[in-house]
Amino acid sequence: MTDSPHHWFEEVADHLGSTYLRYSFTRGTDQEVGFLVEALGLTAGARVLDVGCGPGRHANALGRLGIEVVGVDISERFLEVARRDAPEGVTYLRADARELTFDAEFDAAISLCQGAFGLSGGPAAAWIPAVGEQPTEPDLPVIESISRALVPGGAMAASAFSAYFQVRYLEEGDVFDADAGVNREITTIRSEDGVEAETDLWTTCFTPRELRLLARSAGLVVDHIWSVTPGSYARRPPDLDHPEFLVIARRPQ
Repeated sequence: MTDSPHHWFEEVADHLGSTYLRYSFTRGTDQEVGFLVEALGLTAGARVLDVGCGPGRHANALGRLGIEVVGVDISERFLEVARRDAPEGVTYLRADARELTFDAEFDAAISLCQGAFGLSGGPAAAWIPAVGEQPTEPDLPVIESISRALVPGGAMAASAFSAYFQVRYLEEGDVFDADAGVNREITTIRSEDGVEAETDLWTTCFTPRELRLLARSAGLVVDHIWSVTPGSYARRPPDLDHPEFLVIARRPQ
């Protein structure tokens, strides 16, 4: 389903494998899923697209609630991990989130924890074609793919790094590109066998205004933007003190 060039995140995911699920930010899955079920109005039998599903923690949790989920990720290694515990009604496909071909097939879509949305900057931005002489916003194709996949009236929940928080609490080893809004983190990751590797992570950071403009460009109507922390999703207005924003938007009827 994808013919796009190699994405830098594939090597990261290949090295991490299931050790991704040992990071502390993954421990709040049940809280996040419970919040999203309420915020998106999901019920058993609903059909949900998980874009950048990684090793499937949200998709599998939703599936255990009787929700039908299709998870897509560019990393085949992560998908192998996801399939191990996949309940009935949850399927996984390798696909580039910027090139999805779903058309009005899902009641809701999620893209969380920078699994897809927010990873198209940095080196990955070279894939994005320009419109005339104007470069396309790198993460816009991801939101457009999600919008197209939703049925009319369908809802999206997407998380994004907060530019406010990132700059306010810039850590040693981080380099923030103020022009692109992309943070480069130099970090060490560990494989399932305990092998360490130094790697660069490029994550785009956003303001609420930018998120509204992107959603609008993709044909979505934004209902809410909340400040959240992994494992502590709540209906907080945008602030400077939480690392992520959660966008709730919908495709018009």
